Amino acid sequence: MDRNPPIDTGEEIIDNSLVMFERGQNVVENRRGRRSAPTTVNSSVRTREYLTTAEIERLMAAARKSSRYGHRDATMIVIGYRHGLRASELCDLQWSQVELTTGRLHVRRAKNGSPSVHPMQGDEIRALRRLQREQGLSSHVFMTERDGPMTPKAFHALFGRIGERAKMPFPVHPHMLRHGCGYALANAGHDTRALQAWLGHKNIQHTVRYTELAPDRFKNFWR
Repeated sequence: MDRNPPIDTGEEIIDNSLVMFERGQNVVENRRGRRSAPTTVNSSVRTREYLTTAEIERLMAAARKSSRYGHRDATMIVIGYRHGLRASELCDLQWSQVELTTGRLHVRRAKNGSPSVHPMQGDEIRALRRLQREQGLSSHVFMTERDGPMTPKAFHALFGRIGERAKMPFPVHPHMLRHGCGYALANAGHDTRALQAWLGHKNIQHTVRYTELAPDRFKNFWR
């Protein structure tokens, strides 16, 4: 993953607080002057690259009010967050991967990630059932008004607009849903291997960032 990437359900999302994560500014060497200079990175406009549970709820509320596709947009947010999906994985999600009767989601990962089967919570199942009724027959779960699947580029723009309507204090992008999932689950006490499997990381080093910053790691240090 690039480290510097340029329902209506009435239900509550997982209630996990997240550890604050501030990204330091990367420094590269100026080859001509042999001096260090800061690169232009997201830390200049955002202090972190993930979303908290409260912010997810805030974005979903704004999505519901935004348009007649508000339920679809809020459902995309909660599914992306709960299952740590990349924008491409979320947009490529097909109904053949969704088992509403058993509450299972067959996750296919991009970037040569490991596939897995995730359990879904009740509010997710109800939201997807409603979306299926409203959308009618389709191959993909998240369709546009032109009856085609949502594209990652379109979702990126849509998510940014939702963030503006939610009056978020910083710009948001879809990959913050995946990072938010990682930090939330790490903070809930899940071990690194389980988190690796959930997120589909081939290399566990991509998962360690979440567990290293979980505050429970230092629980009772002064006792």
